[in-house]
Amino acid sequence: MNRKKIITSAFSNLYTDQRIEKVCRTLHEKGYEIELIGNNWNGAEKMIRPYSFSRISLVSKSLKTAYFEFNWKLYQELKKRVDLDTILHANDLDALLPNYILAKKLNIPLIFDSHEIFSEMPAIQGKMSQKLWRYLEKKLVPDQQFMITASKGYAYWFKKKYGVDPVVVQNAPRKLNFNQKIPDNHPKIVLYQGAINPFRGIDKAILAMKHLDHVIFKIAGDGPKKKEYENLVLKENLQHKVEFLGKLLPEDLQKVTLTADCGMSIEENGGESYYYSLPNKVLDSIQARVPVILSNLPEMQNIKRQFDIGEIIASHEPMDIAKAIQAVLNRGRESYLPELEKAAAILCWENEEVKLLNVFDKASKFQAVT
Repeated sequence: MNRKKIITSAFSNLYTDQRIEKVCRTLHEKGYEIELIGNNWNGAEKMIRPYSFSRISLVSKSLKTAYFEFNWKLYQELKKRVDLDTILHANDLDALLPNYILAKKLNIPLIFDSHEIFSEMPAIQGKMSQKLWRYLEKKLVPDQQFMITASKGYAYWFKKKYGVDPVVVQNAPRKLNFNQKIPDNHPKIVLYQGAINPFRGIDKAILAMKHLDHVIFKIAGDGPKKKEYENLVLKENLQHKVEFLGKLLPEDLQKVTLTADCGMSIEENGGESYYYSLPNKVLDSIQARVPVILSNLPEMQNIKRQFDIGEIIASHEPMDIAKAIQAVLNRGRESYLPELEKAAAILCWENEEVKLLNVFDKASKFQAVT
């Protein structure tokens, strides 16, 4: 088959976006010519990738104006690079409009990869910008012939709302050949990994540490709530029980994850984007063979029904979080290993990329009407 050129774009500095990296690497390895376009919002760290990438320079000081600036500049960049032998690949709603306009204009295929339900994210709940994103979503999403999303819950939401039928490509990590000895930690290590954002349950987990002995809570990541949570640790005199590791490179984060006794994904219901999400950290913990405490939300319930890989919290009360952590620690990581092994064999990128490639192969056969 004649491989078309793929131009992938995202409102991202690309550095720590593991989904985009995995997608582009898979496509590159299968013979597609990749051009990846991001931006320098939140920095432009040096990267080495086996495919072509660039970052659009933004001068905006606020995120709101940065979105407008990026979309305008992205349109100009795409217009220079696109031809009739191109597949456009837009990641999330905040990069969709310029891709949509050019795909329509040139009658070329567009693949929309919705990592979340962008219009229902907690950060824009109740704001004027939410109305704008909802309007854009309503206008553009029903027209998507090729669409991918990151969880079954998201696919259900988009189908119910807009009548589209996205292919689910979960953001699972690559298979990890696990052959190491499980560490005998004293104190035991509970790990949160990911953005330090609202509705992640991090503040409640910090307070849960008051009810646990011989346990340390490590928080790997950065975000807008970091300072507030650091102050909470000081206020509650928990400095000896909570440690902030900062933002880590994916390879360094994996090393830390492998040492943990219990992972954590206790997102709160901060809107439909969180309600239907399957957080990366769940799949990362499974691949590292680390049991997790989970929220009582649909996608996490579904994982727990299939595989006994941890405990679901009864509520976000600190005492209930502590009870779930203690239950995992009492059983011990070793006892969860058989189920973690089963889950890791299924919930891996090697299985997800098969579905991804099928979508791009179908888009490659898209015939432009002349």
